[in-house]
Amino acid sequence: MSTAYRNRIQEFEATLGEETINLKTLRELCFNGIPFEGGIRALCWKVLLNYLPLDQTVWTSFLKKQREEYSQFLREMIIQPGISKAKSGCSREDVTMEDHPLNPNPDSRWNNYFKDNEILLQIDKDVRRLYPDMAFFQRPTDYPCQLILDPQNDYETLRQRVEQTTLKAQTVNRNRSGVTNVSSPGKALNLYPSNEYEVMPSGSEAHWEVVERILFIYAKLNPGIAYVQGMNEIVGPIYYTFATDPNSQWKEHAEADTFFCFTNLMSENRDNFIKSLDDSQCGITYKMESVYSMLKDKDLELYLKLEEQNIKPQYFTFRWLTLLLSQEFLLPDVIRIWDTLFSDKERFHFLILVCCAMLILIRENLLAGDFTVNMRLLQDYPISDVHTILTKAEELRDNS
Repeated sequence: MSTAYRNRIQEFEATLGEETINLKTLRELCFNGIPFEGGIRALCWKVLLNYLPLDQTVWTSFLKKQREEYSQFLREMIIQPGISKAKSGCSREDVTMEDHPLNPNPDSRWNNYFKDNEILLQIDKDVRRLYPDMAFFQRPTDYPCQLILDPQNDYETLRQRVEQTTLKAQTVNRNRSGVTNVSSPGKALNLYPSNEYEVMPSGSEAHWEVVERILFIYAKLNPGIAYVQGMNEIVGPIYYTFATDPNSQWKEHAEADTFFCFTNLMSENRDNFIKSLDDSQCGITYKMESVYSMLKDKDLELYLKLEEQNIKPQYFTFRWLTLLLSQEFLLPDVIRIWDTLFSDKERFHFLILVCCAMLILIRENLLAGDFTVNMRLLQDYPISDVHTILTKAEELRDNS
């Protein structure tokens, strides 16, 4: 470890060690990348995503309250209707017409259960193929959810629920991207077919199952948006960062902390996932067009070339913007980009700058290419050095 890097870690530790964290100072430090050592990145993300208060003196009580609230969500939303937990002093309830699988009432608990299964099937399909080139999400977590997996209770896991359902997964595709291919080429290979998953021993669960639970609870709590394909790509890097925290006291609560950070991030980003808002000023169409507006201002020649070839921004920026570039780069590079995005006060404006920088950095290729070549470049972005991209984005911002 170089002296400069050690000094940088000390700067972070000093800033994070203040009784009241100076957010401006922390943002400036994080903008150029956050060290992983000592769990610094995970801690910074929790502050930058407005989860942890700036006043450290309230952290203990705040975290206790949030994690208890998440446990309550598990109790209320994961459990099959008609089943209660033996430990709580309850026994299996008698099935009545009000609580019967064949109850025709649309508000019955069983009817909601079957509706939830449709969402769950889509989530399950997506989380099973999360970062298929990495073993992490297939490995067992060190901290399985005891509330669900305790052998003394009757709770089923979401994985069991998916295996038991008879609904067909084809009926629940919710791809909003139109002509845009949301799945990146590598992920389309489906390297981990669902029938080849390692069977976890009793009392264990894989990391992807934790991500599935987070997304299912989010969908239940946000019925207006529920679950849309691609949300798994946003929760994945956050969960990975928290679940690999070298500090075991934080790592143990990665699930609950990820849920709240993801919820906060989605509160800023959710309009991109709501189809009815697509053409509004807060919707995804406006943001996609903003990339081209900025490109027109920064590099008119390149803008005119893309216009001439009828390469519309939605052909590639839909995925870039909605998924925060999480499918364009390897996970460590996505995390590095998110260090900068999360630290910027106008993170989604900076994301547009990053997209514009990505275009300008391959301008010579684009100017020389025809429609087919250029679409291939944009769908499978060729530059892997994210430092170059972020530097260019910062340069574009400073020259505005």
